[in-house]
Amino acid sequence: MLNISPFSYGLVVKQVYDSGTIFAPAILDIKPEDLREKFLAGVANIAALSLSIGYPTVASAPHSIANGFKNLLAIAAVTEVEFKEATTIKEYIKDPSKFAAVAATAAPAAAAPAEKKAEEKKEEKEESESDDDMGFGLFD
Repeated sequence: MLNISPFSYGLVVKQVYDSGTIFAPAILDIKPEDLREKFLAGVANIAALSLSIGYPTVASAPHSIANGFKNLLAIAAVTEVEFKEATTIKEYIKDPSKFAAVAATAAPAAAAPAEKKAEEKKEEKEESESDDDMGFGLFD
């Protein structure tokens, strides 16, 4: 009766201006997972740099300890030094078939998560392609 029909309107962000810097609107689409990935990449870079120059940090300490333990195992493998973990590796060196049996049982278990991730990525790609087909990318 009043000739009013439902409508909606909104704002499409073209650029973001902050303190003299202009950004693309994609900068607003950062997810917590993206921030976590960037942070972990930075920590990995710090650990790698610290390990290469021999400067201990919180990020490099676990790697330094693991590398030292590997060196101890290598020394124990070629000498008569004995400790619990060294006996295990010495058994593997004496009888490599034990190692092959363990590797054969671990391989299918390790392959299953990788196959699942590959399937998920394929599904995501198919979903994004179907969205493009419906015209969702036309009005950016």
